[in-house]
Amino acid sequence: MRDYDEVTAFLGEWGTFQRIIFFLLSASIIPNGFNGMSIVFLAGTPEHHCRVPDSANLSSAWRNHSIPLRLQDGHLVPHSCRRYRLAAMANFSALGLEPVRDVDLEQLEQESCLDGWEFSQDVYLSTIVTEWNLVCNDDWKAPFSISLFFVGVLVGSFISGQLSDRFGRKNVLFVTMAMQTGFSFLQVFSKNFEMFSVLFFLVGMGQISNYVAAFVLGTEILGKSVRIIFSTLGVCIFYAIGYMLLPLFAYFIRDWRMLLLALTVPGVLCALLWWFIPESPRWLISQGRFKEAEVIIRRAAKMNGIVAPSTIFEPNELEDLGSQEQQAHNILDLLRTRNICVITVMSIILWMTISVGYFGLSLDTPNLHGDIYVNCFLSAVVEVPAYTLAWVLLRYLPRRYSVATALFLGGIVLLFVQLVPPDLYYLSTTLVMVGKFGITSAFSMAYVYTAELYPTVVRNMGVGVSSTASRLGSILSPYFIYLGVWSSSETWHWEIGMVVVVALCPFPALWGPIGPLGMSVPTQVLRPVWVLDSSLATQTVGHAEAERTGAYDRFLPYILMGSLTVLTAILTLFLPESSGTSLPDTIDQMLRVKGIKYQQTSNHTKILKDGEESPIVLKSTAL
Repeated sequence: MRDYDEVTAFLGEWGTFQRIIFFLLSASIIPNGFNGMSIVFLAGTPEHHCRVPDSANLSSAWRNHSIPLRLQDGHLVPHSCRRYRLAAMANFSALGLEPVRDVDLEQLEQESCLDGWEFSQDVYLSTIVTEWNLVCNDDWKAPFSISLFFVGVLVGSFISGQLSDRFGRKNVLFVTMAMQTGFSFLQVFSKNFEMFSVLFFLVGMGQISNYVAAFVLGTEILGKSVRIIFSTLGVCIFYAIGYMLLPLFAYFIRDWRMLLLALTVPGVLCALLWWFIPESPRWLISQGRFKEAEVIIRRAAKMNGIVAPSTIFEPNELEDLGSQEQQAHNILDLLRTRNICVITVMSIILWMTISVGYFGLSLDTPNLHGDIYVNCFLSAVVEVPAYTLAWVLLRYLPRRYSVATALFLGGIVLLFVQLVPPDLYYLSTTLVMVGKFGITSAFSMAYVYTAELYPTVVRNMGVGVSSTASRLGSILSPYFIYLGVWSSSETWHWEIGMVVVVALCPFPALWGPIGPLGMSVPTQVLRPVWVLDSSLATQTVGHAEAERTGAYDRFLPYILMGSLTVLTAILTLFLPESSGTSLPDTIDQMLRVKGIKYQQTSNHTKILKDGEESPIVLKSTAL
């Protein structure tokens, strides 16, 4: 009894049909590249300070000195969230007293921005931050909307597979593309932050479902030798192309509503692909729709210039794996033995760390020195060689050392960022981009590596659990960046900081008097600075202390992401090597984590000794 690959072998691997499917499915991923990262510009925070109303009875001198100064990166700049008390300034102005000369401003009482803010329009004409005043006491809302998007991605990743299994790959692909584009369009008409965030959640659901459906459709239609290229180069590089288009759109369209409207156009154009992308013949066969599958296969043969056999397959000949009764497995099987339990825990840590690093660095581009549009473009461009390197490493080198090397590269250069002098900011940006390069490369290889570690009976569940950990990492990633920018706005909600820190180090035994993993944590991280709610205490930070904590906090995201990435790279070295070995079918056939002793089980014929590789070399997922 032949399987699907044997039945369709006459089509060849890389004919006209396969090339069209490869490029069209990859092109359908382009909108994903800018929809997720568009929040970098939609929620951009320009320079701002408290508004002093024109009706205030102030002299020009007092109006010019109405905003207190603070020290940022060695320079005195206007405070973003405080002003001198308006009533006091009006009294002094009426008495004819001059600021600085007659009144010591350091002793003058301050207040919050009771009349709103004035935003600079040098970079953005408008963003959701400027429209709804998401600054100072409300500055947590912008990263919250990003996290909500990734929550939508998490929910979408749970349901997308089930939907495509039930309704077909093609139907789900185009419905979720319409969902992503449609809700993005509705965001243009958002009346408030809450409406924008709910719609952004739905955009996240559509984005991941579209990606998964395109990925599955491509791997089921394309031949074995093309699948690895499609999964590591095809969809990934076209995602990067969409990411590169984002700063180009944003540079010419500085209003957030018009930018969002422009970004929906490519999604509308993707609707034309409906007439060129077929349904998966594999899925049609699994549903018993053999005639429809045969029509698609014959059309593919005609496009490739191949004469199809008179009888391609008979329903009773094709092996339908879905109809075979298999032993039932559940998620608890990922913890059944010590070996698979260790691999599962290590995979969760690997995926979560990589996701935090990738999305954290992608969302951090507005905080880098230099032009935000250039930095965002560089962050996207660096992904192309990263994906290319991942494909080369997967083809020629061991998986374990490839992933660990990429993580070491990404983590170490991020730790070096804090050592760069302030005037060499181009070097800092370069190091951040190299870090993004390493982490992106590791992200691409993690899919293949994880799939090879798990046996067939639980492979989907194993990769699914790892992917879920990745989504949780992406939800946390905006708050890593928030750790580095709170000192600039002088606003900090310590509850958020504690959530991030505890999430990073859930083991109390690792905490000491100086913080998790022996890393010094300044006391400012655990207490509020410039809390603007009148019900809470306010606190003034001296110039010297502000300079010290500001410099530290600016590098804190890189210190955390770099440290976690390096530790994960070391952890990866303890995973078994899957390159050049046969893919396991059962849990007992899994490769063994080095350094752990195992007891022989009754249904496992031979347990490899620690460090011994399997002598059987079959075809792996690499070319």
